[in-house]
Amino acid sequence: GNALRELKRMAQASEAYRQALVYKNDYVAAYQNLGVVAHELRDFETAVAYYDKVISLQSTHAQAHSNRGVALKAQHHIAAALKSFDLSIAIDPQYAQAYWNKAITLLLDGQYEKGWQLFEWGWQAKQRGPQRHTELPLWTGIYPLKGKNILLHTEQGYGDVIQFCRYAKTVHDLGATVWLEVPSSLVDLMQTLEGVHAIIPAGQPIPDVDFHCPLMSLPKALKTTLATIPNHNPYLQADPAKSSHWQNKLAAFQNTKVGLVWSTGAHPNQPEAAMANAERNVPLELFAAHLQHANIDFFSLQKGDPAESHIQGREKEYWPKGNFHNFASELHNFADTAALIAQLDLVITVDTSTAHLAAAMGKPVWILVKSDGCWRWLIDIEHSPWYPSARIHRQGPDRNWQPVLERVAQALQELPART
Repeated sequence: GNALRELKRMAQASEAYRQALVYKNDYVAAYQNLGVVAHELRDFETAVAYYDKVISLQSTHAQAHSNRGVALKAQHHIAAALKSFDLSIAIDPQYAQAYWNKAITLLLDGQYEKGWQLFEWGWQAKQRGPQRHTELPLWTGIYPLKGKNILLHTEQGYGDVIQFCRYAKTVHDLGATVWLEVPSSLVDLMQTLEGVHAIIPAGQPIPDVDFHCPLMSLPKALKTTLATIPNHNPYLQADPAKSSHWQNKLAAFQNTKVGLVWSTGAHPNQPEAAMANAERNVPLELFAAHLQHANIDFFSLQKGDPAESHIQGREKEYWPKGNFHNFASELHNFADTAALIAQLDLVITVDTSTAHLAAAMGKPVWILVKSDGCWRWLIDIEHSPWYPSARIHRQGPDRNWQPVLERVAQALQELPART
């Protein structure tokens, strides 16, 4: 069963686990694994039932309590999920994954003060990182920064960097000289960020500094709540020269201009990330079928294969009116993408780094979010406390993109004509 699950042959894995139960009907590991398979298939109610069976047989099974909490969180049963995490932690006070799961659930519920405190367990749970620059003193918000040098640095994805780089200005305003280390594809974009002394490409030598802090540890250090999120939007801008290039290139298009992203791209070397990202993607056929508005010019912002290559040369198959324009091959880094976004009226995107980029620029952006979406978009709200210009279009519990795209298509019809 475990081997089949690793091969993603879930139906066969389930059958193997059930066969194990024929021989030993109180076999805890089989019930636990059946719960995991149901969980991976996003059948959260069934997953909870299997975890409950595990707990009935072994009440001190910390992992089952924690997994149960994750399945409940996915159904937005926040109080019940938190109770499951607390039971897991009571059984094993050093169970890092339970603390991490609780942190994400608290953040999803907007309980930031508690959530950011527990977010640091992500290092031990191997959900963050790897940890870097640990030879330097970590700034935790306790020590004054006036006159000090601090290195802020990336740890996870591009979207995380774009979302949390806003804290550079906050740290600068505390009196620090801020050095910001980011992936090379973000270096040009970050030149427009206020409060930064210098941008360092990841992997390059760093200067002598007094402290370091990962970007996603800054909310804890600065005691961020929903009410105190730094919101000096827009906090990223397009390079003027690059913007001028795209302004000239798009001058002939007089209709409303809308940028599109329907896929997060593949991660062949990160199978777990690839699976999670695949759930955020919208099939191109469905996406295009609902975005056929004749009075709109659509522009591809889609980067990352296989999606980027798939559409190349096939634009008119999906947009027969010829109003879909694909200049994605000319977007070599995030600064290039920002310059094109600056010429658009709206961006429609799945939950990926382009959503963060457009929103950080203050551009109207509609973000398509799956039903058990990322904690940063909270629950059941249309607007984001992180990005005033963002509007969230969510899947329902049926996990169906069709009604989401229908709402997006209707909202596009209601946009005022470009004058």
